[in-house]
Amino acid sequence: MEIMKKIFAFGDSVMKGIVTVPETICKGTVKYKVAEDNFVNTCAQRLGVDIENRSRFGSTILNGLDCIERYFNQIEKGDIVVLEFGGNDCNFDWKAIAADPEGVHHPKLDLSQFAEAYNRVIDKVENIGAIPVLLSLPELDSQRFFNHVSAGLDKANILKWLEGDVNNIGHWHEQYNLEVFKIGMRRGIKVIDISSTFLQQRRLSEFLCEDGMHPNEEGHRLIADAILRELEAFEYSLNALVV
Repeated sequence: MEIMKKIFAFGDSVMKGIVTVPETICKGTVKYKVAEDNFVNTCAQRLGVDIENRSRFGSTILNGLDCIERYFNQIEKGDIVVLEFGGNDCNFDWKAIAADPEGVHHPKLDLSQFAEAYNRVIDKVENIGAIPVLLSLPELDSQRFFNHVSAGLDKANILKWLEGDVNNIGHWHEQYNLEVFKIGMRRGIKVIDISSTFLQQRRLSEFLCEDGMHPNEEGHRLIADAILRELEAFEYSLNALVV
């Protein structure tokens, strides 16, 4: 058995550790920072391993593919590559929706495009000889997210497009989350479930930032605990993941 050398993390702002800060630049504008105790840093410390976090704010799975290709020569056989994508892929141009609620609007990547691109990323990782591990998505607070994306826009028009129910945002987001699980099941790839740990909380909003989509510092602690619990529950050690 080869000894795992490093873990690489590719994802969006959730994996990057982005959280909001209380101060705002101006009304409707949110300031962000990288939380020092984000779940990637916490897992690295508690597992005693080196994690190379190459996640980027706003990344879709296509950005992830580009990023992996950029660091292709650094990833070696036996390394573990953790992937966390979907939150940006399923997002819409809310300004366009506010301007034309009767129009046809598409997410950044349709679900089929998302799945196809995700499989391409996994192929790339496996062709290197590295081991892909997928993270599911944290839950959204649909009302907070609606308030965030509609700030300064025509809220009534956006709500009209949502057929009067802000929860349709969360329902749409969940389709992409379920696709991650399906991809893992079809390909026999480990999916670490971080979604359930949020659903188990009676006050979900206490673990999310004011924008309704980024976990706050408490949320990052939930994610770190979920990752470590799941590895233990399935008797996964980092070396056991290496074939």
